[in-house]
Amino acid sequence: MTLYQFLTKSSYFIKPLGSQSQKKIQITKTICRAVSTTQQTTGAQSSLLECETQENISNDELYLNEIYRSIPFSHAKLGKFYQDRPALENQYTQDAFLRSFLRRHLPSKHFKLVDEDLNRFGNRVTKDIYELSLRLEAEQPKLEQIDAWGKRTDKLILSTAWPQMKEIAAEEGMIACGYERIFDEWSRLYQISKFYLFEPSGGLFGCPLAMTNGAAKTLEVLKDKHSWVYDKAFSRMISRDPNTFWTSGQWMTEKQGGSDVARGTETIAVPQSDGSYKLYGYKWFSSSTDADISLTLARVVDKSGSVIEGTKGLSLFYLEVRDENSIMNNIQMLKLKNKLGTKQLPTAELLIDGARAFKISEDGRGVASMANMLTMTRIHTAMGAASSMRRMVNLARDYSTRRKAFGKILHQHPLHVNTLAFMEIETRAATILVLEIARLLGRQEVLGKGKELEDEAEVLRLIVPLAKLYVSKQAVSVLSEGLECFGGQGYIEDTDLPRMLRDTQVNAIWEGTTNILSLDVLRAITKSSGTVLKCYHEDVTRRIQAGRSNAELQEAVTAVQQSVNNVLGLASKLSPDLVEMAARDFAFSLARIYMGALLLEHACHTDATQMDIVTAKRWCEKDLAPLCTQGGHQNFTQKSMEQNLALVFDGYLHPSRL
Repeated sequence: MTLYQFLTKSSYFIKPLGSQSQKKIQITKTICRAVSTTQQTTGAQSSLLECETQENISNDELYLNEIYRSIPFSHAKLGKFYQDRPALENQYTQDAFLRSFLRRHLPSKHFKLVDEDLNRFGNRVTKDIYELSLRLEAEQPKLEQIDAWGKRTDKLILSTAWPQMKEIAAEEGMIACGYERIFDEWSRLYQISKFYLFEPSGGLFGCPLAMTNGAAKTLEVLKDKHSWVYDKAFSRMISRDPNTFWTSGQWMTEKQGGSDVARGTETIAVPQSDGSYKLYGYKWFSSSTDADISLTLARVVDKSGSVIEGTKGLSLFYLEVRDENSIMNNIQMLKLKNKLGTKQLPTAELLIDGARAFKISEDGRGVASMANMLTMTRIHTAMGAASSMRRMVNLARDYSTRRKAFGKILHQHPLHVNTLAFMEIETRAATILVLEIARLLGRQEVLGKGKELEDEAEVLRLIVPLAKLYVSKQAVSVLSEGLECFGGQGYIEDTDLPRMLRDTQVNAIWEGTTNILSLDVLRAITKSSGTVLKCYHEDVTRRIQAGRSNAELQEAVTAVQQSVNNVLGLASKLSPDLVEMAARDFAFSLARIYMGALLLEHACHTDATQMDIVTAKRWCEKDLAPLCTQGGHQNFTQKSMEQNLALVFDGYLHPSRL
């Protein structure tokens, strides 16, 4: 039986032909050929091919043509082309800049071990760790406050990938490696380099790890005064055993506070007879809600029921989030935040209603005691921003070898490559600043004291907030540019590219916005009576010295030297209110100048490549001193301040509020 005979037995497929029986032979022949290519059975194939050899087309063939038009099931015709996706390959071996920095600074005996581990880990972050991050994005946290029987449970429902990330973090020693000090003063550099590889694949588990790193640093510093807390919690935070590993939260932000912790903290601490305290308050933005412990700020209530307002009234407390039966420590989760990005991360509003806690700072020294924690979390924020830039550049670079447009592969278009080169230079500048901070921090922790280390401590005090504020802004720009490198695919959620931009946006807000950090830079300068700037100036001058003898770098060296002189000179002439107005441009100038100095220094080392020289030169061609550029336009005057206010509120409907 032929296919035609089989099909025509069913009246379902038969339709009147009408005038279609008069169709031309050539058209029907074409249809027959098209149909023959879609059939798989031998009998059907031979019967249809007969159509091609007939000189006359019968009504039977025309019926067959109509039957095939009537079949309601068919494969979509997608065409032969599909676009190769960018390959996510070893993130360490393809990062020439990271490897050259580590090779330059680590002793050979340490570099060999670090290089081996990061090579292995650089591959792992593209495999199981990245797959877990995709699950975390697909299986976002949920909060079940009350169970089916009316009992308050505040059950946080997390993807099973979340505890798996915690296990990986412990086994890989993500926190431990910074405190075991196996690599001496370079242990922090190793740790931050490992986080640099982990962060873009970590599904936001890097956030609780950042706070855990900060808490571990805080307890390490306080161990002599609060040894029992150190003995109980510190060993767990640096454990490599998933069964004993703890993570920490950092609960500071309250409803009216934001970054204004001194005026915005309403949480109170009521002393108990056993030396503990009961905390009462409302924490507005608490990330890593599933943490095992948390450090938080509160005001101690005295015997008269009063508290001290301002920074002087804040003390630092240690609390365990749940008891040994996993029951919340008189803490209620009121809601999970619905955020632009970082959706993998459980961030909640918490009502603290009598949580048992222990004071681990002197009265009124809470903010000062958290300084180490804030330093670590700001370093992590800058590192995360830089690593997101590197991931985007790596993907865009690979894609440029796979995508063809206007007759050429993307990497053959000079304009496209010029864009990628801009992104690469921004990424290298961000990376070297973060890595140098890690190196300097390691020296502070291991080498003790001395004039050189004291000067480095002053510089570190300045460049940590600079890195956090500037690299965070860089990352948003570079990742947005990166999406364009993929055309429309950069806007499609299925590619996982838009998530990268959404998650990166938070870096400019977490741990202080750009303006808040700019003011923090001013406070660091003021508090040191200018010593910070003096050490910064000397450090920049020292770092660029080697470039003076390199003909290719002399122009860049001159640009950095002139910029640092001009910026510090102008800043010293501005009145206090105008300096505050110019704080952002001042901070951006200090960051760009220091990045330039680091890149120049790197371009002069023994094993430097031509690309190191190109990077330093290109960076120093930027406007390194936006403070001076804007100041030259008279944008930092009393008149411009008044104009700003008038411009912003021109047409505003409620002038009485001003």
